[in-house]
Amino acid sequence: MEIIQDTSGILVCAGNATRMQGKNKILLPLGHTNVIGMSMLAMEQCERIAEFVVVARPSDQDAIRQTIADLQLKKCSAIVSGGATRQESVINGIRAAAKETKLFAIHDGARPLVKPEQIAKVIRDASVFGGATLGVPVKDTIKVVNDGLIVDTPYRPHLYMTQTPQVFQKRIYFEALDFALEHQLDFTDDCQLAEAIGCKVCMTTGDYTNIKITTPEDILIAQMLLEKRTEESV
Repeated sequence: MEIIQDTSGILVCAGNATRMQGKNKILLPLGHTNVIGMSMLAMEQCERIAEFVVVARPSDQDAIRQTIADLQLKKCSAIVSGGATRQESVINGIRAAAKETKLFAIHDGARPLVKPEQIAKVIRDASVFGGATLGVPVKDTIKVVNDGLIVDTPYRPHLYMTQTPQVFQKRIYFEALDFALEHQLDFTDDCQLAEAIGCKVCMTTGDYTNIKITTPEDILIAQMLLEKRTEESV
């Protein structure tokens, strides 16, 4: 059966990494490459992805180009600079995407352990529902706190931790962007953007290894998870 390549990946990694003690998290070594290299490899190996665009700080772009060359990646169509906010960075990315693309798969470049099959699974769900995101059920009991006091305990089976990629049909994403720009809204999560226009986003269950590199200990955890994955594949 012929695989349809109808999706543009948008890898967002233009943040300042303020919680990494000055370290550039996307260029930290991981496996045989680095953090952004692992994220790009997952996009490269997903059959539904026709291309991917990397959104990064200008100071990181030469290193990213070198990573692309080292890994011999073919699907990176552009590297563009980020904006003042995450939403602006995503906009810069989708502006560089191919005009014929049908869906956008927006992924945090600092989530290097996402699997190609997970990306494909979210794309399939977004093709049906209009939007979909990877996520996992929360493990802990969550409390709502106001002024230091617990005011509510949400029903845990209804709670999920949202991951990326978050995938949307192009028409829906553009409609949501128009709404946000018209009303001067700025979202840090693309699902919120789609929800603002009434889109029901599908929660595609992923796994707990799809962690985000945010603090220094996260890179150690990612390395251990990657080593375990490698051992299991032998």
